[in-house]
Amino acid sequence: MSFYTSLSGLQGAQTELSTISHNLANAGTNGFKRSKVEFGDVIASTATKSPNQLIGSGSYVKSIRQQYSQGGLQQSQSSLDLAISGEGFFVVKPNPNTSEIAFTRNGSFSVSADRFVVDSQGSTVQVYPVDGSGTVVATGIDETVALRLPQTSGTPKATTEAKVSVNLSANAPIPANDPQWTAASPYAFSRFDPETYNFASSTVIYDSVGNPATLTNYYVRQTSPGGTNTNSDWLVYTFVGGQQLSADPTQPTPPVPLTLTFDANGVLQTPGGPTTFATFTPPNAAPQDMTINFAIATTQRPSAFTIIAQSQNGEPIGQLQGVTVDANGLVKASFSNGTNQALGKVVLAQFANNEGLRQIGNSYWSASGLSGAATLGQAGEGGFGNIMAGAIERSNVDMTEELVGLIAAQRNFQANAKAIDTANQLGQTIINIRS
Repeated sequence: MSFYTSLSGLQGAQTELSTISHNLANAGTNGFKRSKVEFGDVIASTATKSPNQLIGSGSYVKSIRQQYSQGGLQQSQSSLDLAISGEGFFVVKPNPNTSEIAFTRNGSFSVSADRFVVDSQGSTVQVYPVDGSGTVVATGIDETVALRLPQTSGTPKATTEAKVSVNLSANAPIPANDPQWTAASPYAFSRFDPETYNFASSTVIYDSVGNPATLTNYYVRQTSPGGTNTNSDWLVYTFVGGQQLSADPTQPTPPVPLTLTFDANGVLQTPGGPTTFATFTPPNAAPQDMTINFAIATTQRPSAFTIIAQSQNGEPIGQLQGVTVDANGLVKASFSNGTNQALGKVVLAQFANNEGLRQIGNSYWSASGLSGAATLGQAGEGGFGNIMAGAIERSNVDMTEELVGLIAAQRNFQANAKAIDTANQLGQTIINIRS
């Protein structure tokens, strides 16, 4: 009988060694929870057996219980690395085509090729759908959605009006009067030759599909105030990219430059308001009509050429620039056009009995009859912990504690082995007794 009693001790010690080894092997696994073996003693008794004469029959493994204490938090450089400070599990879907879900504390997430936020196993992170203000609009487990990052945001708007205000220097020369121009080489404006114009200003505009283009105005002085001529004229050659626009909408070709006229005090006389240009067609976009208003604050002063103000009313499509997750799990994306979009709120789950969860590997757990059904919620509410972005929860394995346990389990194994050896020697002695 003592053989089997000690054998149960050997089996228990072996189970404890295997459990500790598993803990040590996963000391570097994100979100891992260590396990602890609990033993019970075996007592066989009857109603007629004296309590003072009972001898146990060994031990057995009552349970291998996981310890759900908080693991250490390690900072990271990714805003999609998430850690739960407190209670709760992330909800992930290993297969988007099924209703199967899993629960994890490993918040090391990244973006897949099709822009879903996934963990290292490719499971998609589940979030609650939200409205534009970030308010959750559905909370059922069947209403959670996979978190996906959009590439763009907004609708493009073609530029229909640009406002340009500059100061044109009253001391500027007239390029056409420069002695370098001769009958053999007469003056002609060229945007590629700075000698043929006095100043240039540029601003970015957008076509109907949101593509940016550069609107450039080249200013060329024609006359100076003096004598009976009290006005000063400037020609403005307007280009969008390499295409020249005509200031006369009835004459798109050849393009007509705009004439700015100032009085002797440098006050703009004409045009007195916005100028409508001839329709032009940007590459790969719809034809576009546009006005340019120079009349707001354009002046001619003795000071240097200056861009006073520039604006336009077009809008591009916003390109994704960044993602943030706040302490309550709200995921927001920011875009190049200055807009922000709420994408969802990270779903957290908790259970009546965490120790009843079934381990399924890869730091995943699934619900069981012992754990009870998952209760879903949001970070920071109803006993759920907060979410920390840019951090990962490490394993909660304490190396020192595990190594001490390893030594104790080894000695337990040796002691039971010694008990078997002793029982064997006693049995051999009895066998060798001779009459």
